[in-house]
Amino acid sequence: MYPTENAVSFSGMDANTDTCAVIDLDGLTRLGSALADDTRRRLLVALARGPGYPAELAVELGESRQKVSNHLACLRDCGLVVVEPEGRRMRYELVDARLGRALRDLAELMLSLDAGRRSAERSR
Repeated sequence: MYPTENAVSFSGMDANTDTCAVIDLDGLTRLGSALADDTRRRLLVALARGPGYPAELAVELGESRQKVSNHLACLRDCGLVVVEPEGRRMRYELVDARLGRALRDLAELMLSLDAGRRSAERSR
């Protein structure tokens, strides 16, 4: 979707295979920008559960519709969500279900790392 020359190759990223993956650094930057804001993080989590509409997402997040719409536009510009018109309403969803799974995996990893760090700090 976003052609880039800003990519690096990683060999052996997966311990189960001997494959080489190309990491799109611009893509990571877009993801990092999306995750840098609390409202955008909460929107991504909400959309990982399924498609949503700005008005309903605003109520769910306790934010103004304007703020939610602005952040949804940012997520769309980052290439993380798509919008589909439905009559007079706009339905937003993650561009790929794998993004939702990746967000859950990252959250679980962070919980595990935080627990390990706390354990190490207690044993000092």
